[in-house]
Amino acid sequence: MKKLRISRDGRNGFLFALPWIIGFLLLSLYPLIMSLYYSFTEFNFISNPEWVGLDNYKDLFGDRRFYKSLSNTCFYAFVATPILLVVALLLALIANKKFKLKGVARTVFFLPSVIPMVAATMVWIWMFDPTYGYINNFLSLFGIEGPAWLINPKTTKWALVLMGSWCTGTTMLVCLAALQDVPNSYYESADLDGANAFQKFIHITIPSVAHVLVYQAILNLINAFQYFTQVYVITTASGGNTSGASGGPENSILMYPLYLFHNAFVYQKMGKASAMAWILMVIVGLLTIVMVKLSKKATSNAGGE
Repeated sequence: MKKLRISRDGRNGFLFALPWIIGFLLLSLYPLIMSLYYSFTEFNFISNPEWVGLDNYKDLFGDRRFYKSLSNTCFYAFVATPILLVVALLLALIANKKFKLKGVARTVFFLPSVIPMVAATMVWIWMFDPTYGYINNFLSLFGIEGPAWLINPKTTKWALVLMGSWCTGTTMLVCLAALQDVPNSYYESADLDGANAFQKFIHITIPSVAHVLVYQAILNLINAFQYFTQVYVITTASGGNTSGASGGPENSILMYPLYLFHNAFVYQKMGKASAMAWILMVIVGLLTIVMVKLSKKATSNAGGE
């Protein structure tokens, strides 16, 4: 009887999990395997796949726009990620303080994360306008002549970094939860030892939330390598070129996912796009492994081990 009940529970559990299993097999695993196969073929939406071996990868490694898109993405990932973490941590520190309207402040800090990305990007395009935009008008109050943010190739990527640092609500919320888990006894002991606010921040707050910061850094780095919507909206709103495959001024904001999209849906090179997807997967996987190892070392050093 007990064995029958165990088998019945196992069957019921499997039936409950079956929709997810089917969805994973059809919507995740099958496309993943097929994309690997397509990366060794040449085809579009009309013709059947034709096996070409490593030609797609050889073509990519000889493509200047491939390296340009990769360098643009790396710049954004390794510049915007630490800035985003710093901004999120500062906002979390403010939100963790006890003051009136604390709930309102937390809502305001988190609000950018729930605004639709396309709508927010269109607002930022208007704010970056060199003549009528709020950013340059604000700089003019201090006698600073603002740049042509989305026109000058030297400032386009920095405009993306500025736009990305604005949307830190989710990361801020996670950092806030980590700050609230730090025992008050640590700070009380530091007060008895005469530690100031900066010393408490460096020797207590940072080590206590280091594991959360590293985890968020990994997630934000992965998201940075998938940065697509904002640059697609910017290049589309600016008119692009006749083929619709624009990467901004001098391809300065041609991000890796955007170039992948161009190859797949503009140039109709699905095999090349699949190869790019697998190269991106390898890059992100290696970066994740490195960051996880560094995080283990950082947290162990913080814990005094």
